[in-house]
Amino acid sequence: MNTRGEELQDRAIVKIAAHLPDLIVYGDFSPKRPSVDYFDGVLMFVDISGFTTMTEKFSTAMYMDRGAEQLVEILNHYVSAIVEKVLIFGGDILKFAGDALLALWKVERRQLKNLITVVIKCSLEIHGLFETQESEEGLDVRVKIALAAGHITMLVFGDETRNYFLVIGQAVDDVRFAQNMAQMNDVILSPNCWQLCDRSMIEIERIPDQRAVKVNFLKPPPTFNFDEFFTKCMTFMDYYPSSDHKNLLRLACMLESNPELELSLQKFLMESISKQIDDKQLRGYLSELRPVTIVFVNLVFKDQEKAEVIGSAIQDACVYINSVLRVFRGQINKVFMFDKGCSFLCVFGFPGEKTPDEITHALESAVDIFDFCSQVHKIHTVSIGVTSGIVFCGIVGHSVRHEYTVIGQKVNIAARMMMYYPGIVTCDSVTYNGSNLPAYFFKELPKKVMKGVADSGPVYQCLGLNEKVMFGMAYLICNRNECYPLLGRDKEIKYFVCVMKEFLVSNCSRVLMYEGLSGYGKSQILTEIEYLAQGENHRTITIALTKISFHQNFYTIQILMANVLGLDTCKHYKERQTNLQNKVKTLLDEKFYCILNDIFHVQFPISREVSTMSTLRKQKQLEALFMKILKQTVKEERIIFIIDEGQFVDSASWVFLEELIRNVPIFIIMSLSPFLDLPCAAASTIMKNRNTTYVTLGAMQPKDICNKVCLDLNVKGIPKELDSYLREGSCGIPFYCEELLKNLDRVLIFQPMESEERTSMSWNNLFKNFAKLTEELKIFIVRGNEGCEEVCNLTGGVRLKNLSPPASLKEISLVQLDSMSLSHQMLVRCAAIIGLTFTTDLLFEILPCWNLKMMIKALATLVKSSIFDCFRKGKELRMALKENAASFEVNYRSLSLNPSEGMAHGQREELRELESEVIECHIFRFCSPMMQKTAYELWLKDQKKAMHLKCACFLEENAHRCDRCRSGDFIPYHHFTVDIRLNTLDMDTIRKMAESQGFKTEEEIIFFKTEIPKKSELFPENISSEEIREKILCFFDIIITKMRTSEENIIPLESCQCEEILEVVIMPLAHHFLALGENNKALYYFLEIASAYLTLGDNYMAYIYLNEGERLLKTLRTEKSWSQTFESATFYSLKGQVCFNMGQMVLAKKMLRKALKLLNQIFPYNLISLFLQIHVEKTRHFHYVNQQAQESSPPGKKRLAQLYQQTACFSLLWKIYSLNDFFHYKYYAHLAAMMQVNTALETQDDFQIIKAYLDYSVHHRLAGYRGMWFKYEVMVMERIFNLPLKGQGIEIVTYVADTLGYIKLIMGHLDLAIELGSRAQKMWALLQNPNKQYWVLCWLSKSLFLKNRHKHLIQTLGWLWDLSVAEEHIFSKAFFYFICLDILLYSGFVYRTFEECLEFIHQNEDNRILKFKSGILLGLYSCIAIW
Repeated sequence: MNTRGEELQDRAIVKIAAHLPDLIVYGDFSPKRPSVDYFDGVLMFVDISGFTTMTEKFSTAMYMDRGAEQLVEILNHYVSAIVEKVLIFGGDILKFAGDALLALWKVERRQLKNLITVVIKCSLEIHGLFETQESEEGLDVRVKIALAAGHITMLVFGDETRNYFLVIGQAVDDVRFAQNMAQMNDVILSPNCWQLCDRSMIEIERIPDQRAVKVNFLKPPPTFNFDEFFTKCMTFMDYYPSSDHKNLLRLACMLESNPELELSLQKFLMESISKQIDDKQLRGYLSELRPVTIVFVNLVFKDQEKAEVIGSAIQDACVYINSVLRVFRGQINKVFMFDKGCSFLCVFGFPGEKTPDEITHALESAVDIFDFCSQVHKIHTVSIGVTSGIVFCGIVGHSVRHEYTVIGQKVNIAARMMMYYPGIVTCDSVTYNGSNLPAYFFKELPKKVMKGVADSGPVYQCLGLNEKVMFGMAYLICNRNECYPLLGRDKEIKYFVCVMKEFLVSNCSRVLMYEGLSGYGKSQILTEIEYLAQGENHRTITIALTKISFHQNFYTIQILMANVLGLDTCKHYKERQTNLQNKVKTLLDEKFYCILNDIFHVQFPISREVSTMSTLRKQKQLEALFMKILKQTVKEERIIFIIDEGQFVDSASWVFLEELIRNVPIFIIMSLSPFLDLPCAAASTIMKNRNTTYVTLGAMQPKDICNKVCLDLNVKGIPKELDSYLREGSCGIPFYCEELLKNLDRVLIFQPMESEERTSMSWNNLFKNFAKLTEELKIFIVRGNEGCEEVCNLTGGVRLKNLSPPASLKEISLVQLDSMSLSHQMLVRCAAIIGLTFTTDLLFEILPCWNLKMMIKALATLVKSSIFDCFRKGKELRMALKENAASFEVNYRSLSLNPSEGMAHGQREELRELESEVIECHIFRFCSPMMQKTAYELWLKDQKKAMHLKCACFLEENAHRCDRCRSGDFIPYHHFTVDIRLNTLDMDTIRKMAESQGFKTEEEIIFFKTEIPKKSELFPENISSEEIREKILCFFDIIITKMRTSEENIIPLESCQCEEILEVVIMPLAHHFLALGENNKALYYFLEIASAYLTLGDNYMAYIYLNEGERLLKTLRTEKSWSQTFESATFYSLKGQVCFNMGQMVLAKKMLRKALKLLNQIFPYNLISLFLQIHVEKTRHFHYVNQQAQESSPPGKKRLAQLYQQTACFSLLWKIYSLNDFFHYKYYAHLAAMMQVNTALETQDDFQIIKAYLDYSVHHRLAGYRGMWFKYEVMVMERIFNLPLKGQGIEIVTYVADTLGYIKLIMGHLDLAIELGSRAQKMWALLQNPNKQYWVLCWLSKSLFLKNRHKHLIQTLGWLWDLSVAEEHIFSKAFFYFICLDILLYSGFVYRTFEECLEFIHQNEDNRILKFKSGILLGLYSCIAIW
């Protein structure tokens, strides 16, 4: 039975019927429009309070996980309960109007008396639903109900594509009247309903001065059986489910397929709803909080009583409204009788219907509708309210009866504006500001107190979009602010300066065009140019165009000439007339003055000659006159025309400008957005002119964005987290940056700037966490009230990454999304789940039912549309993210000379080439983070979870180091200690993972142990140190020869890919687990990320991800498992490494001690326990050394993970103690070094043992024990001589050469350091490990510099430079310049100029790697200071 029900529910006709009342589903009305039907019935109007407030609350929620879905759940929880009650009591839901609904009980007149009793019972039960309920959001939902009964008229109207229906008549007016009198929890009966009801059954309360009454309760007689009474009443209801279908709420759920009826009913639905029913891919997509523009149209009729009269007027108005809206993809959402007259709720920007310039289109449509409806003779008054903002758009109701509706304060304001400002078109301030129309198209109206609206803000009347030109009002919108410099546009201004110089010295025209998308700051550039262009011998005329300008013939020239002739400042037409006479008296015969009447709005007498002239001839005469005026003017002074929004220049003006450029030496500077269609021929000719400079604007650079934010907030610095968020989110677009900043109003706090000396060091302020304003811009900062400088900070607990995009930016993304095909939308939404960066492998995995060819084609189209960027390797992506694309010049003249085989063919060819490129790329990134966030928010909660899980399962298989690094964890043996895997493991996978961690089979272990030679075989006791040295160097030479010549697989085939894996696998995986609420798994990967960044030398990013991990650790503190303890220990160990790298030794020591305590290895705190522990460790060391000769099984995997962390802690701890001069600290250092060796020996891992021996050797060198350090160096060599020369073995050998060389450098043995360093760098180069190679080259170049071996030094610096450029490695580049400055200071020759070194420092002093690593910047600053 259930299966049968599910099949029925899935039928298209049942889904369509769920959006419509029974009155329409079962209606039998004539096909003519309008058609009228008459019947009797009871109407119930239910008004629900609190929904609008809740919608506002959700629409202003800052985080991406708060929004439409929670709102849908809460709305439908209440609304469906009301709908269910109405359906149970036999009602038919006619309409949902936002947070209200209208229901009908249609019966014959003689049944009204009994049915009113049933409806009152239903009303009281609805009130009962809400007496004790309170929503999870703290929302107090209450209802008020009005009832009316009597004659009702139904009107059906529309056109061939869409139909609508209305119920009108006295009963409809009565129910509205009764509703207006109702308070919360009231049931009000209209006067007619009170007359028709069974008064003996109802206890009422009279309303003063009204005939309507308030129902208190029902008072049936003692013998009254309501169930029998109800059953009897329902027999008169045509479509109440009978005994056969008594379990159904609605009979329409059982509709059989009927193509003819389906087609008929579909006309009553909006197109987007029909699309959703047809396309299962978009199910649930339509419910969202969405920025839209509301147009509320109210028509009041001259004679409201006659249905036939108003029916034809509504029909005419509806057909016209539909035709107007269709042009701009607007839709009528609802039509209903509203207080006075008939109201149309029209919406622009529904899902799939978003367009650019939506607000302008809405205003244009509103004025058009107003003009038409005002001419319909049966309509008395037309009132229109237009608002813009975020509202809830979604399906509200019950599963068997629901409608697509809009709810929100903006809907209410539009409705109130049309009622309180009758007879005009009004709009709110958001619409006014967002229209991009000149101010003179609007008039601000006096504010009125409107019911249910706390503060609507300013209200404007839209005067019409075809007003005559008003001179003097077309100036630039931006005003230059001397206290706010133009940021990041030096290159663009240089273009102007160069072209200006050419113009002033030549007798030719020049054109400078700046093209850029909206928000790039084109108007700001022109404002600065207008200021710079001021001069004695030339005149600047500046105008700003709007969209309307494009549709007005010759408008641009009209405005420019009005400025040239000085008409822009005239207040009256007579003044303009006098000015014109003075200007043209020598150029034009008086009888032709009247050709200036229309263009300049003057009133010269019309001569007989002009009256007989054709329009074309008048235009030619006018153009000839303007040309003469301009030729005469440029003889006296040079003219510079500056035109903002040049894409709105009309075609007639382009033609005149083209001729003007050829005949008159003039300078035209223009800003324009890219043309939506091909520009007209004249515009193309100007662009291709040899004297035109066409500049495509790029984005602002990251540092300029930081400066902009500091100046906008009037602070000296902003948190790095905020800087990163704004740089990434804005993509370098100034407007995006401003909108993002406005959206953060509630989370920014301002505080005095503390001096660095006074700040006590802790983990939280380990990094100077502020991005600071550039020094030369600090003069523009206004000090606070107390004269102190301020910085901006974020309130606690703010997660910027999770913030929802601002409405304005979300709207831009929605426009782009809605312009795509449904399949492309689905691809973008799937990519958004993965994150900002994604791989084609993962995208293909989660795309539903796509083939590879289809995906590649779609990706190529989206790359072409600038939705995605594509990259072959992670290195390309990292380089692209470092700086934004700069402005560049486009030579259209050269492009036009290229042979072309037609636009369509060219575009197809370009797309084919792009597809080939996309196939080679496997990394993609959203061009705009706002697009990713917007697309992400379109998913429903359950859908998101399912997709995140799919992504996590796929990524998990590759969440390890690259094959080149033997696929292990970044934290050794990490996954053996923490059970975080989603996928089950088979034995092959386990074996592969074990091998990747370096575990050997029993045979391998036995073979390896037999290979360990005796000490006497390698270094006999009587051998001299020189012989040992030669033997060691010879050994490394042999290794290099073998690496170069061996046919065995010694050298890896590719370089390390760990950084790419980190960015495209592990980081996304952590965020997927975070989204799934799997905090323990997310913590695991955050620690992996931190460890990876430490390996890559990026302390700051390690710090950031450790802070992310700390948040999660706090949520998991209640668990006391070993894996949880290990994660905490790893967390402190990594913290200690970061602090050590930053030079904060006290903090590092504290963290490392905490880590060791959690790892069950307590480091002593006092001298007694210290000496006791030293004794224990000596015994332990003796035991391990002896045990080594015997066979023993290696430790378990969990124990190995523990030992590796202990080794890392001890390695740092002895170095920290060695730096302190306190006498007893040398014992602590000795103990830590010994414990490192013992722990390494327990691991039985060659690499760990060799590292520990080398550290122990350095410790003894620093302590002055020659015999000991020499002994351990020899022990290291003994171990490496017989290592297998492949895989890890060859890397260990190279590591030893590298580390030994560095030890010799710091101990002053420069010759040996150089010998070892030369070999180590060759070996790292052969192993394709640039991260290790650059470090060797750095210290090797220092050794060569100190030995004055300049020839070898220059060669080494050449290698260092090539490597730093190829790998985009900032530290090696910084070290390169550090050595270059040393050469300048101490060696007496120039390898790189001082200016080049200085420029590098200026460009990179804020680089996070340089700021937080090894004091390299301090070295560079010192060299600069000495110079």
